[in-house]
Amino acid sequence: MASHFPQAEVIEASLALAAERGGDLTPHVYARLFAAQPEVAPLFGKDVNDSVKGEMLAQVFDTIFDFIGPRVYADHLMRSHSISHDAYNVPPAVFLSFFTVVAETVAEVIGPEWHSEMAAAWQALLAEIAQTLAPA
Repeated sequence: MASHFPQAEVIEASLALAAERGGDLTPHVYARLFAAQPEVAPLFGKDVNDSVKGEMLAQVFDTIFDFIGPRVYADHLMRSHSISHDAYNVPPAVFLSFFTVVAETVAEVIGPEWHSEMAAAWQALLAEIAQTLAPA
């Protein structure tokens, strides 16, 4: 896969390792999100079997892979989802923070195998996503 993101392989490796160590990251990610931002938890009140949360997280992972890879759609999808989430009273800053929650969860699940190269790659990714979502 052609990449526009220099640390794509590091991000991919960290996500693969997190999946290997933690399995389905959905409960981990949303527990961290709700602890950091409890005001969003009620938005998932009808998601009793976590299918909406799982689908949203899967879409985030797909978007990350496109963003660090060919960038066919990720930029536009993140912008449009940021706008559509605003209709659910999820401000753009909270939408953006979800990517940080994912990064923090990946680091936590990987544990001692998380290293400075992974941390730097995720920081660069989060900065680039923030720039993409910044108002024009």
